[in-house]
Amino acid sequence: MLAVDNRHTLYWEESGNSSGIPVVFLHGGPGAGVSPNHRRFFDPDVYRIFLFDQRGAGRSTPYADVEDNTTEHLISDIEKLRKKFDVKRWLVFGGSWGATLALLYAEHYPEKVSGMILRGTFLARDKDMAWFVRDGANKIYPDYWQEFLSIFSEKEKNDLLGSMYEHIFSADRDTQVTAAKAWSLWAGRVVTHCLEGEYNLDEDEDEEKLINDVKIEIHYAKNKYFINENQIVSNIKKIDNVPIIIIHGENDITCMPESSCLIHKLLPDSKLILVPNAGHLAGEPAITDALIHATDDMFNLINE
Repeated sequence: MLAVDNRHTLYWEESGNSSGIPVVFLHGGPGAGVSPNHRRFFDPDVYRIFLFDQRGAGRSTPYADVEDNTTEHLISDIEKLRKKFDVKRWLVFGGSWGATLALLYAEHYPEKVSGMILRGTFLARDKDMAWFVRDGANKIYPDYWQEFLSIFSEKEKNDLLGSMYEHIFSADRDTQVTAAKAWSLWAGRVVTHCLEGEYNLDEDEDEEKLINDVKIEIHYAKNKYFINENQIVSNIKKIDNVPIIIIHGENDITCMPESSCLIHKLLPDSKLILVPNAGHLAGEPAITDALIHATDDMFNLINE
């Protein structure tokens, strides 16, 4: 555990080769946390692997706390971890929201980044969030979308993120549970659409964890991820000398492939791999395979 201020303490872990290439894994969500599987993208003989739970996520404390919890705080936390481990430069690996955070961190500290591996890039622009909650994925799954909308009044539908925020942070427990289940079911169905079978919540789902996970996610989404519109793209040239491999499923409808294609267009020396018949999840076999190949390839790029 590492105390990063008077309020927040981060869970972190280190594995792999203590003399290997340092790599930091940035999880998605926001608020998803890390798991043992996240170590497995990296050859432990080659990499010195750092995982940590971002503020309010996983085993970091206080759990699901949104006070002093912004993107600027998270970027600062990554740098505090780097200094704690006495790492001069490290490979930054992130998917979805983790890719957002990786890009923002690299643009702040390009000299501290030896390389980047991005998966399912999310650029946190208004149109990226609109695709997910207003005008995009809802047209692909109108039945699921209507089920999600059913928890809101007609007035609340005019500002879905604001309404979700009010529901998930409500003082009424039933309102929180209903909102958490509705959001998680909609998001889960979209993100798993390339997998066999229809996604559903488990009957014995931990309601407290469900609420807390959604709290962090909606806190960030409602606040436009605490960055300026198009900030990542505007500053992208700051990392034009950083080796970058980008993985994106061709059938990803959570974070559209256009985002990764745009980064590759702006950074033509980057390597873009569009994975056929694959969606958003790192755990999809074809995506997992591409990511493991990317960590192997990055070893050669860093050591050129």
